[in-house]
Amino acid sequence: MKAIVYTKYGPPDVLQLKEVAKPNPEDNEVLVKIHATTVAYGDARVRRGDHWFVRLSTGLRKPKITMSGYELAGEIEAVGKDVKLFRKGDQVLGSTGSGSGAYAEYVCMPEDELVAIKPSNMTYEEAATVPIGGLAALRFLRKGNIQSGGKILINGASGSVGTYAVQLAKYYGAEVTGVCSTTNLELVKSLGADKVIDYTKEDFTQSGETYDIIFDTVNKSSFSRCKSSIKQRGIYLATIPTLVLALQMLWTSMISSKKAGFATEPERT
Repeated sequence: MKAIVYTKYGPPDVLQLKEVAKPNPEDNEVLVKIHATTVAYGDARVRRGDHWFVRLSTGLRKPKITMSGYELAGEIEAVGKDVKLFRKGDQVLGSTGSGSGAYAEYVCMPEDELVAIKPSNMTYEEAATVPIGGLAALRFLRKGNIQSGGKILINGASGSVGTYAVQLAKYYGAEVTGVCSTTNLELVKSLGADKVIDYTKEDFTQSGETYDIIFDTVNKSSFSRCKSSIKQRGIYLATIPTLVLALQMLWTSMISSKKAGFATEPERT
């Protein structure tokens, strides 16, 4: 089968289209013929290996796993003998997790991991965007204890996690402010945001507004810069953990009712 592989960290040029062996499902796995996948910020970050946290899990000097891609939607072509939840022909969506490998014609996935039946009213392309962005947004909002009537600011509201965060926050009844670029203002409004801020023209930390939750989905701000915009007992959430943020979490828990936090893995729901 054909797959996108890379053997060193770097720019998009390190990606190569190659012929590799088609995988065979283990007893508890399903073999999925992939119809759609995504290219997200996280994929590029892993490919570049530009963060210590990334390299701790993917390889310090070179990638341990050489096939890219995490999110997918497709059709089950075969199942292992112990699989109970799925059968051949099922249309599914899922995430390969730390295994990667969605940039290929086929992938094997354990049935008890992040794989589920695709809703019949979604295309493969639509379904492939759900597993990481949707579940990550849900996990963060739960971590922030989002409440009806609460105020949340979502930085990066037009991205993979951000677009889901806007919609889910509105579902929970929160007042949502989305931060994005000029070209995406109308998109974020259409997702339900009560207010939108164009970061190319306005710095939300200078507006004087305060929020119960500031959720930075793109790690373009910092807790220290946002602290004055967080209400007492409010929380700042970041998608990628850093040593600085960890120290800030510890320090603020000792001297303030404001909190900082992160969550790194999508949860099953």
